[in-house]
Amino acid sequence: MHRDKLGIYLNDHLAGATFGIGLAQRIAHQHRHSARSADLQRISDEIAQDRQTLLELMDALGVPARRYKVYGGWAAERLGRLKPNGVLYRRSGLSTLIELETLRLGVEGKTLIWRTLLVVAARKPRLDEYQLQALLDRARRQIDTLEKLRLAAAAAIFSSGVRSVTSDSP
Repeated sequence: MHRDKLGIYLNDHLAGATFGIGLAQRIAHQHRHSARSADLQRISDEIAQDRQTLLELMDALGVPARRYKVYGGWAAERLGRLKPNGVLYRRSGLSTLIELETLRLGVEGKTLIWRTLLVVAARKPRLDEYQLQALLDRARRQIDTLEKLRLAAAAAIFSSGVRSVTSDSP
C-alpha cells in the first residue's frame, strides 16, 4: 500500500517536472538574448537534470513511470501557452512575469519532493540522503534566482523609473 502511494506521488511529481522542463526551456529560449540568458539556461538545464534524477530514483525504488501522467504534464504545458496576456499577437511583459511565477511555484514543489524523499530515505537504503540534500539545495538556489528575475519583471511592468533588483550596477 505504501509503495502504491509512493508511486502515485512520484508520478505526480514526474508530470510536474515534465511541465516544468517545457516551461523552463520556453522561458530560456524567449530570453536567450537578454542579460539573464545564462541564468535562465542554467535553470532550464538543471530542471531537465532533476527530472532525469527523479526517473533514476523511481527506477531504484521499483516505481514505473506512468506515461499518461508524463503526457498529461506535457499537454498541460502546451495548453498553458494559450492563456490571454493582454496582447493579441505577441508576448507581453505580463507573460514573462506569469511564466516566472509559474516556474518558481514548480521549483517550490520540487523542494517538497526532495524533502519528502529525505524522510523516505531513512527507511529506504536505495536513496542517497546526500544526493537528495544536494538536490534540495540546488532547488533553493533556483528559487532565489527566479525570485530576482520575477521581481525585475514586475518592476519593469508595473513601475516606471524603478531600478531593477537584478541590475548589474550597484
